[in-house]
Amino acid sequence: MRSKATSLTVDELMEDDLSDSPRLNTVTEEEDAFNDGDEIKEADSGAKVTADIDLSTKHLNREDDISSIQVYLNSIGKTPLLTAKEEIELAKRIEQEDIQAKNHLIIANLRLVVSIAKRYCDLGLPLLDLIQEGNTGLIRAVEKYDYKKGYRFSTYATWWIRQAITRAIADKGRNIRLPVHATEAIQRLKKIRRQLTFELGHYPSDEELAEAAGLPLSKIRQLKRVVKRTVSLATPIGPDDDRSLVDLIEDEYSVHPTKTVVDKMLSEDIQELLGTLSAREREILTMRYGINDDRPCSLAEIGAKMGVTRERIRQIEAKALRKLHYYGQRKRLDEYLHDEA
Repeated sequence: MRSKATSLTVDELMEDDLSDSPRLNTVTEEEDAFNDGDEIKEADSGAKVTADIDLSTKHLNREDDISSIQVYLNSIGKTPLLTAKEEIELAKRIEQEDIQAKNHLIIANLRLVVSIAKRYCDLGLPLLDLIQEGNTGLIRAVEKYDYKKGYRFSTYATWWIRQAITRAIADKGRNIRLPVHATEAIQRLKKIRRQLTFELGHYPSDEELAEAAGLPLSKIRQLKRVVKRTVSLATPIGPDDDRSLVDLIEDEYSVHPTKTVVDKMLSEDIQELLGTLSAREREILTMRYGINDDRPCSLAEIGAKMGVTRERIRQIEAKALRKLHYYGQRKRLDEYLHDEA
């Protein structure tokens, strides 16, 4: 007997199904959510879109988005659902490369894609994009379906639809790509959180999530960290402020203007003091302490460059430092002089 086809509405589409696999189950267990005999739940015809949709998902906050989804739901609701016998008949025709049969099986299961896609609408992609990605998985399922194995098409197609959606989220849903398994784990964790909120009457703690999910507390916290969204530095601060975040965030790696001025003054003082030394003494101190932004050299390295012993370089260095001390200005070099063991 052919199932009655009625239209879906956006607000009914976005209802959270808290009875769906509340724990971190495996892919195989989720595939069984659409077992033989299950049918996609249909809504009463003639229902209207309401403002409640704004509370359901942040991705549907513009009227044009809601209208587009409603038009799509009305369109796919016109095709009746298939019985198991009809699925087999279409599958046999598809084996004979019947394009009409293939299209019929795809169109009759578009509501299955919507029912799966709505579970992922808070992971970075708008619902219409998720539906589009899920439809590609549905087409793949139609091409691979083997009716001889005895299970309903929806059971088989669910895995392909979910795979297409989760891979799209991993590739396109975030500025920083997450592996597919991480995306699925985050989605399942959100299901557990909704279920616990319903059961406990309050937002669950990390410890309660870890116990319910059967995961270490560290894993729960890791998943919560990676789910945070990136924010553009060009984000405006407010409607009445022309500044953006980039204007307020300090660059920890930039040089403070005060330090720049002080460094310049110290450099000038150093050059003035070095001018009181002989050319050889000035060269040795410059190499020894890396005064010209070079790497400080050891006594042995300087001796090798100048063709004298390490001890002779030490003697010249000590004499030069005594000269600077004599002028009473050696303290200006404290930031640059580093004793070497």
